[in-house]
Amino acid sequence: MAPTRDRMLRVDLSTGRVRSEAIPPEWLSRFVGGKGVGARYLYEELPRGTDPESPENVLLFALGPLSGYTPGDQRYAAITKSPLTGAFLDSYGGGSFPGRLAGSLPGHLGILVTGRAERPVALHANDDDVTIESTEDLRGLDAAETCEAFPEGAVACIGPAGENGVKYATIASDGGDHHAGRGGAGAVMGSKNLKAVVARGPEPEPSGRLLELHDRTEEAFAGGHAGRWLAASDTLETAEFADAVGALPTRGWQEGRFDGTSGIGIERAREASVGRERPDDAVPGGFRVDTETGESVPRGATPIVLGAGLGIDDFDAVATLGAVCDRLALDVITAGNAVAWAVRASERGLIDREIGFGDEGAARTLIEEIADRSTPLGDALAEGVESAAERFGGEGLIPTVKGMELSSYDPRNAETMALAYATSDRGACHRRARPIEIEAVSGDATGVSERAAAVIEEQDRRALLWSLIADDFLDDVFRGDLGSEWLSAVGYDLDPDELALTGERIWTLVRLFNVREGFSRADDELPPTLTEPLAGEDGGLDRASFERLLDAYYARRDWDREGRPTTTLLQRLDLTEVPSGPG
Repeated sequence: MAPTRDRMLRVDLSTGRVRSEAIPPEWLSRFVGGKGVGARYLYEELPRGTDPESPENVLLFALGPLSGYTPGDQRYAAITKSPLTGAFLDSYGGGSFPGRLAGSLPGHLGILVTGRAERPVALHANDDDVTIESTEDLRGLDAAETCEAFPEGAVACIGPAGENGVKYATIASDGGDHHAGRGGAGAVMGSKNLKAVVARGPEPEPSGRLLELHDRTEEAFAGGHAGRWLAASDTLETAEFADAVGALPTRGWQEGRFDGTSGIGIERAREASVGRERPDDAVPGGFRVDTETGESVPRGATPIVLGAGLGIDDFDAVATLGAVCDRLALDVITAGNAVAWAVRASERGLIDREIGFGDEGAARTLIEEIADRSTPLGDALAEGVESAAERFGGEGLIPTVKGMELSSYDPRNAETMALAYATSDRGACHRRARPIEIEAVSGDATGVSERAAAVIEEQDRRALLWSLIADDFLDDVFRGDLGSEWLSAVGYDLDPDELALTGERIWTLVRLFNVREGFSRADDELPPTLTEPLAGEDGGLDRASFERLLDAYYARRDWDREGRPTTTLLQRLDLTEVPSGPG
């Protein structure tokens, strides 16, 4: 049996042409779908040095072979070259859109968008086809207003931030409740004059073997650690965990604990909640709360970066800031870090702006200025923290990797988390691997090589999971056979050993893309901020110790001293047709 989704819909917005094309069968067998196939398309389609905001960049709304069938939140991947980092970008959005897109394109693994429309347009997907329709009347609408304009389908759209080319604009769904968030896929969408993608088909209904697997997996998920945790607190308890282990990035990464955590944590969210996203599900989704700008579903990053990160201890204020970002379709993590940078730069006299920690009104004003680029400071911060620091000074006030700001955890008490940030393929990202959840609790009890191997194993496994595409919280229940049984039900014949190799192959392919774009060991760096002590602590991370850990990581990966995959590795992974180095 062949894979059931074996085609790609290609849309050229410059010409208005839409065509369905077969995906090379060897791409499907070696990269599966989602992140893997998306990375192969980017490597094939983009010459080195392509401007991320040019018509030549590719934006892929990618599905996986299991899209619409697995339990948990459905996902799609927005895959492109990042305007924030210049590196490979895969960003994942949930909500109703992924399932509806899977039902709209039952024979396709997604929509690959090239070119640029002369005027704002939307893509309408249904019955394995896409049509292009004008949306000039929607220019300037926020995410909630844009979604409301398409009652006939589920929507992935940009808001003002994407229209104005903010380099960390998101692609929003469900009125801003869900986002393909980090790295600026929304800016790429805006550069193409693409306001929205509307999925008009119904969600797939699993049957037969797929239904049996769905029910069995759902039961295991709901009864497992991740399912129980999500049912109890969604991801909002992350702030309390980070605070407890001294890893909560507070007041612009100066402290590891926040004395106002209880005011912005899970208990306060439960008190403010007006319901759960999916109240009838085994795992009922996030807490819906009322804010000044309408209902919102705050995620774990919201109290971390907009609460502790900005020194704000009032849940309602934090939720409102999150809702503002959601409606503007602006990445919460980078937006919060941008405001924190402005506070610290103001304290040092680098910018002429009265803004301080704990001032939610000033934070909201600056976030809105970033989204519409209406002031010099807002315009500078719309390019990212590193760009603003180059303009005003203040380099290193906020830690970054590959141009992307660190996210949920301060790794100064967990060196393996610093390694995970530094080697993340899209920039500082806590979702590729989270070794802090073990190291910060149990301490460092293993050798350097073993610690590097633990990061690698998680990175490879998640690369595979995001190629299926399945909710990454399903990791625990997929870990046994890596999804082999599920894949056999949709036409793939890959055993667990082959799938483990596939995850490594996908991670390596993305590294090849980044190497071709000029990334090297110098970009897998330990941000200088992290070598400085947190307030009340003895010291930061030791650079020499980190470099030894990075050496071990490269050795376990079979990369050379500069972080380039070796010829031996490419032969083992059957990647010799995509050689490393400039091209």
